[in-house]
Amino acid sequence: MSVTTAPPRTAPLGTGLPLAVTTVLAFLTAVAPLATDMYLPAFPGMAQDLGTTASAVQLTLTTFMIGLAIGQLVIGPLSDQRGRRGLLILGTAVFTLAGAACALAPNIGVLIGARFVHGFAGAAGIVLARAVVADRASGAAAAKLFGLMMMIQGIAPVAAPLLGGALSEAIGWRGIFWVLTAISAVMLACVLTLVPETLPRERRTTGGLRTTAADARRVLSNRRYLGYTGAMVFGFAGMFAYISASPFVLQNVLGLSVGWYSVAFAVNALGIAVASAVNAQLVGRFRPLALLRTGVIALVVVGVLLVVDATVLGLPLWPTLILLFASTASLGLVAGNATGLATDEASGAAGTGSAVMGALQFALGAAVSPVVGLAGEFSAVPMAVTMMVVALLAAGSLGLARTRS
Repeated sequence: MSVTTAPPRTAPLGTGLPLAVTTVLAFLTAVAPLATDMYLPAFPGMAQDLGTTASAVQLTLTTFMIGLAIGQLVIGPLSDQRGRRGLLILGTAVFTLAGAACALAPNIGVLIGARFVHGFAGAAGIVLARAVVADRASGAAAAKLFGLMMMIQGIAPVAAPLLGGALSEAIGWRGIFWVLTAISAVMLACVLTLVPETLPRERRTTGGLRTTAADARRVLSNRRYLGYTGAMVFGFAGMFAYISASPFVLQNVLGLSVGWYSVAFAVNALGIAVASAVNAQLVGRFRPLALLRTGVIALVVVGVLLVVDATVLGLPLWPTLILLFASTASLGLVAGNATGLATDEASGAAGTGSAVMGALQFALGAAVSPVVGLAGEFSAVPMAVTMMVVALLAAGSLGLARTRS
């Protein structure tokens, strides 16, 4: 990969991107998770206001996730041919307009359609933020950047329901979408003023769909890329399992009040941020692969202990809370390093590599969410088993990366 360096005063992190640009990219990756989870507490009010069923309201989340996955698969490879900045501006602008359309939707049909566009356009921020980093950095520098981005991105899906719960009573579900629209408008202004084009014309691919297909085959045939990507997406699947099950496990099973549940949720979010910050400091002293292995091993150990905790010990309060904190914090050592190593392996097709990673991340997250509720609202066993299984799959994927491509 060709690495472009910037003067030290504009790249204080020593990674080839200014701190302001890195911050904008991090927030771009967080906006879509906010749009996924922030309006969840308002579901009952939406069904009543629009005169529809709960399942129809849930379909707005499904279509958003589908749009998010498809959008990454389209926008990522396209950016390898057309560049990053223009598509990032267009995607963020459409995301803003789609958010306004959701806020103004007169019926559930319009809202479902607007949410698909919302997700498709929101995919630009996720997939292109990773591609921009891959254009400018590699190795430990990329892992450091991705780790810093995780400080913000990792908190978003955990904090969003809490923020939405606070807003839903005050301003309603339409107000939540207006807040999301305002956030995306600010992000659009930041992109216009701060984010440069990082893929010059001479490095762009040509040849249309044939070249895109060739890039995809090259990326998907690279075992190291698949191994690092698998470690990242399976690690995130464990967090999705925790997020989906936590309202029932922490309140119905452990007996926490709504207030203490919010505190526990916030502490776990802080764990991800702190671990990501620590990882960003350690990556200069230790190899990203070594830190990634440490994080994956921690996920496996905690996953096994959670199963023992749920099936043998009867889920005692403090040990369970400590294990859940350890699991979410371990992701801080996994996500940034795995993403950096995977994008290195997709050199020359960073948009395609980022697209595959993002699509798998959200598709798998959507798949595990219903699984954790299979035993009802008063059992933590499905959550614990799911978190253990995906941690083992992350470890298996990392083992795949040791095989020569």
